[in-house]
This record gives sequence, structure tokens and C-alpha cells, in this order.
Amino acid sequence: MSEKNLTGRYHRITGEVVSIPPHFPAPVAWAVLFGISMLLVGLLVVSVVVLLIKGPGIWGNNIPVGWGFPISNYIWWLGIGHAGTLISAMLLLMQENWRNSLNRFAEAMTLFAVTCGGLYPVLHLGRPWFFYWMAPYPSTMGVWPQFRSPLTWDFFAVLTYLIVSICFWYIGIVPDLAAARDRAAKRRWQVFFGIFALGWRGSGRHWVRWRQAYVITAAIAVPLVVSVHSEISMLFAAGPIPGWNSTLFPPYFVLGAAFSGFAIVTMLAVMVRSLLGLKDLVNDRHLDMLGRMTLATGLLTGFGYVAEVFTALYAGSYEYQTLIDRFTGPYWWSFWGAVFFNFVPLQLLWWRKVRVAAIPAFLIGLSVAVGMWMERYMLLVTSLYRDWLESSVNLFHATFWDWSLYLGFIGFFMAAFLLFVRFLPVISQFEIKEALEEGEKSAG
Repeated sequence: MSEKNLTGRYHRITGEVVSIPPHFPAPVAWAVLFGISMLLVGLLVVSVVVLLIKGPGIWGNNIPVGWGFPISNYIWWLGIGHAGTLISAMLLLMQENWRNSLNRFAEAMTLFAVTCGGLYPVLHLGRPWFFYWMAPYPSTMGVWPQFRSPLTWDFFAVLTYLIVSICFWYIGIVPDLAAARDRAAKRRWQVFFGIFALGWRGSGRHWVRWRQAYVITAAIAVPLVVSVHSEISMLFAAGPIPGWNSTLFPPYFVLGAAFSGFAIVTMLAVMVRSLLGLKDLVNDRHLDMLGRMTLATGLLTGFGYVAEVFTALYAGSYEYQTLIDRFTGPYWWSFWGAVFFNFVPLQLLWWRKVRVAAIPAFLIGLSVAVGMWMERYMLLVTSLYRDWLESSVNLFHATFWDWSLYLGFIGFFMAAFLLFVRFLPVISQFEIKEALEEGEKSAG
């Protein structure tokens, strides 16, 4: 390709991406989706207000099921957020260019999912306005957090992951904000993008400092993916509860998180390219790679299921009883639902035609999201509702407020993502151009 044609192609890519906020291509569809999400956000506000007035007793948590919807949904949301970091940070360090069309909205998904997940333990405290007691702040009474408490572990893990994710996302979007500022025709868009572009002018010095900060933050973010969900799994594995006490849990949880995250990224990729008409930037190759990653992490998660069954059969006693209870007990639907939704539709991804087809890819991603939610629910409830004493058995039943809070956070996630799509560059146009330039050099 001649230099003139290549320059023209770069110009079209920049224009296609940065023109989306001022000239949104699908205002009606966006308004409908945003209206639905805001209705769910209203449900979230009502649920939180009722919770603050009446307390956590409005949920279905009981004795011995002290952990119910809030903690299972907390794990589910944090798992979803992991794929954004994997796609963006890890593939950046590996210099995989196919990430360039996906990393921006995958990183945004991470921010919104971690926010939803991080609020659950705060609301679960009973007195959420004292959440800062978990931080090691100077106290005149000499009362410090209990560092052996899982709540303190969560506080540091989630807060660190959220801060690093925000830094990584914001560093990456600065050059695109500057490009949108320079191309904006209306003054309000120039001011909006100009404030957040931080005076970026694209000089050689700017690019050197930017690249250093971007790579260093990516190197910090990748270990956090492993450490955060490993820490969450240790909340289970460290306890003497049948079905939890296993060294398998850290890799099992990390792979399960990546599995659900890649499924959600696939759904968002289909929505972004269909809603915004970006099929030339988010193309079949990207859906193909997402399908491969989903299939790979799904098969590894399936190995975790098999290993968990083997561990229970090998250990016997209470572990074996818990396994049988998951198969045939009152919550059998959660175990077999997780097996079906996670692994049966997944097998269609062996065929490339299915991986690159938008509707099947979206539906398989939705199936995995449902299946992973069932798995988190199953892990919690089936191990807790039957205590060590035969007399200490109490079934868990989710209440209306359990479901309303969960649906409300889904609405919050949708609303935040739609606002991001509406007002900020959804694709990293400068990284796509860098990949094209590298491709031209290698071809030449």
C-alpha cells in the first residue's frame, strides 16, 4: 500500500472513532437501552435505601447460610472484570496486536464490573457507612483492622485492583481524547475532551513518557488478575467447610473468572460493532480470537470441575456427602445448570463459523454468564446450608430484595457502559494505526 493510501486509511480510522461522540450513529437504540438501564438503576436505589433503613435482614441470608446473594454476586462481578485486564495488559506485554480493537471497552467493562462487585461487601457489612474501619487509618482508640479477616483482605485486593485498572484505562485513552479534541467542531466538545486530554500534543517526549507509563502499569496489572481472585478463593479454601477446603481453588477461580470475563467481552464486542457500525474495526478475526479464548478458558474451568469431583471422591466423608448433595439435593439445579450452560453450548466454538457469527457468539457468551453465576451460587449455598450438625440445616431462599439488588447492579453496569460508549472513544484508534504500520513494514 502506498504511503498516500496508508495516510488516508489512518485518517479514516481516526475520523470513524473520534466522530462517534459528537455524531452518534444510533441515538434511538442507545436511548432505549439507556432508558431500560436507568429503570434498573432506580430499582437499585430503592433496594439500597430499603437496605439502609431495615438492614441486611431483608435478604435471604440466615444461619447457617450467612453468605448468600451478596457474596456470590460479588465474586461473579469481580470475575467478569478480569478479562478486560487480561485482554489489555497481558496481550500488550505479549505484543499481540489483535487486542487493539477490544482493549478500550474491555478496560471500561473492568472498571464498571469491579465497582459493582466492590460495593457488595460494603452493603453486606450491616453498617456500610463505617466501611472505612477496614482501612488501617490512625485511630486514637488504638483499634486496628483484623488482618486475619477476609473483609480486610477484600478491602486491599479490590481497592488496589480498581485503582490500577483506572490508571491503566486512563493512561491508554489520553491520546484518543486529544485526537477527539483536535477534531471536535463544537466548543463544548473541545472543552470536554481538552480537559481530560491533559495538554497532550503528541510530541516525541509525550509518546516516550506515555509508553513507559502504559507498559509499567500493564506489568503491575497482570499479577493483580491472579492475586485478586486467588485471594477471593482463599476466603473459601481457608475454611473447614466441605466443598471449599481445597488447594485447587486459586487456579480454579482465576480460570473461571477469565472464562466469564471473555464471555462478557464477546457480548459487548457484538453489541459495539452492531450498534456503532464498526464491523471493519471489530471484525471476524476479533470474534474468532475471543471465541478461542473463551473455549480455552472454558475447557480449563471444566478440568477444575472434574478435579473437584475427584477430590471429593478421594476424601470421602463430608466431602463426598456434599458432592452427592450437589448432584441430587435441593440445589441440584444450580450444579447441573452450571454444567449445562457453561459447557454444552461452549462446544459449538470448536467451529470457526460459529465463533465469527455475531448472534451465536452473543448467545454462547450469555449462556456462560448464566452458568458462571449458577456456579458461584452453588459453591456458596450447597456448602453452607447443611452444617456439621444434622440439626443445623436451613435452606436458603433469595428474597425479592436479593434479586432487585442484583438486577439493579446489572442496570448500573449497563448505564455506565452506555455512557462510556456515548461520550468517549470506544476503540483505541492510535493503537490500530500502529499495528497497521507495523504490518506494512513487515510486509515491505
